Amino acid sequence: MKRLGIHSFVWTGGQTQEGLEMALEKSAEHGYRCIEFAYLRPELFDLDRLAKKSQELDVQIGVTMGLPLDKDVSSEDPDAVAAGKAMLADAVRAVRDVGGDKLGGILYSAHTKYNRQPTTDGWKNSVQAIAETAEIAQTAGVDLVLELVNRFETNLLNTTAQGLKFIAETGNDHVRLHMDTFHMQMEEANLAAAIRMAGDKIGYFHIGESNRGYLGDGTIDWDPVFDALVEIGYNRDVVFESFSTAIVDEGLSLACAIWRDTWTENDPLAAHAKQFIELKWAEAERRRATNIRA
Repeated sequence: MKRLGIHSFVWTGGQTQEGLEMALEKSAEHGYRCIEFAYLRPELFDLDRLAKKSQELDVQIGVTMGLPLDKDVSSEDPDAVAAGKAMLADAVRAVRDVGGDKLGGILYSAHTKYNRQPTTDGWKNSVQAIAETAEIAQTAGVDLVLELVNRFETNLLNTTAQGLKFIAETGNDHVRLHMDTFHMQMEEANLAAAIRMAGDKIGYFHIGESNRGYLGDGTIDWDPVFDALVEIGYNRDVVFESFSTAIVDEGLSLACAIWRDTWTENDPLAAHAKQFIELKWAEAERRRATNIRA
């Protein structure tokens, strides 16, 4: 991996400038080299100040988001699609202005539990919107990564196979996949096989346990996941993600069905996650070296 990072929601709900700056400081204190913020509205935050602090602390910023229903680019409503494209373009510019290097998340649809099947026209609208956004992102020097999430948070891209088909149809190599073990353990037949299938199309990787809490306290079989990442030579950012009602704001709690405290103290959680991921990565590298030794 290139850098090991942590989601800012481990530290703060993200509603204030002070909270985001504190999250940067805590991430650096724990030895993380990148941080993930939720969508940064320029009118609410001092992006220049955040950019300066991230540079001082040597903590790279990435941003993820989901679209609201009235800006759903997978809609058949042209007004919603146009509004979604504008929101994505604004988000790319915000990532650029904060010194960030990637925009990820549910960029291709609304972040919601749909009550309908996706449509062919909606899929095409989304592909076109992402293709246009990718051109803007490439010019801005921002990676565009599409998060594959579970069926309760989108109806469009739930699996690696769907994601690969989608990004191929954009016709833009700047679009990559944002994979997340929490979602994968619900939707993929085999997590390691999905990672190998995606290969160099993975642009960003989330490490999250099946219960959103401490790594190793859920049902995910971690060794095959790390073996696959090492095998494909994954060399982009890996970010630990964990949500608890102790921190996460109400809106995201509702969207992600965070109904209980998966943890109450964030410092021990962050320290454990860093140790867990680094150990598992090193063990996977050792296993691979042993296997290929003549």
